[in-house]
Amino acid sequence: MTDIGKLNELKVVRKVDFGFYLDGGNLGEILLPKKYAPDGCKPGDRLKVFIYNDSEDRIIATTLMPDAMVGEFAYLKVVAVNSMGAFLDWGLPKDLLVPFREQKMPMKEGRFYLVRIYLDERTNRIVASLRLNDHLGRDPVEFQELQEVDLLICDRTDLGYKAIINNAHWGLIYADEVFQPLKMGQKIKGFVRKIRDDNKINLCLQKPGYGKVKDIAGTILETLEKEGGFIAVTDKSSPETIYKLFGISKKTYKKAIGAIYKKRLITIAPDGIKLIDKSSKK
Repeated sequence: MTDIGKLNELKVVRKVDFGFYLDGGNLGEILLPKKYAPDGCKPGDRLKVFIYNDSEDRIIATTLMPDAMVGEFAYLKVVAVNSMGAFLDWGLPKDLLVPFREQKMPMKEGRFYLVRIYLDERTNRIVASLRLNDHLGRDPVEFQELQEVDLLICDRTDLGYKAIINNAHWGLIYADEVFQPLKMGQKIKGFVRKIRDDNKINLCLQKPGYGKVKDIAGTILETLEKEGGFIAVTDKSSPETIYKLFGISKKTYKKAIGAIYKKRLITIAPDGIKLIDKSSKK
């Protein structure tokens, strides 16, 4: 089945002066304009293409990829507003419409908004919506604690950062567990820390548990070797300094240092940590 608003792999069935027609199955033959066809394209080839409506509402194919597809969320810029609604730049020649009915507030040209992209079944057109809650949390929570997930940063609150998990559910990263810059629309990997009784989801950006400590311990030892056996970082160093050097929280750093120290691989001094040179021992 060929889906409008998504990536499809379709077979080239014939060539014409202005492009190629692809076998769109349930949608019939779909035109791939000549300017989007790869060099050497010929009938029989299979191409990965995005299917959408052009400026004349014809269903066409393109090898260009939009910033997001149907069913996904994206942080996009308004490039125009008219009597139909607001239009967003999503990386394709035809801008993406946000109808007035899908706007919680009047959208303004030049501003960025977080939207959900969907196929309007009534018009069979791809449109976007600001009504995020209408499209999130509909399915049961099926995540597992410690599971790695894709996150889209959406908002900063008093508690921390709201994020969309795998285009399906809301989650929260608590502010005191964030040790790196985050911004609206940023896509980042994260982990499910806890699924609460009310089905709300707590997130973290670093994998909890001893497995993470072991990975970081190895990174610290490698860094010590590269720096000649000494690093001027202690448990008194700021969380920002530790994150800049190792990409981890201060809490995780202290756990990793403790594990390395117990193995007698380092010494801990007031001004930093030092690698023990076992080759000098008799």
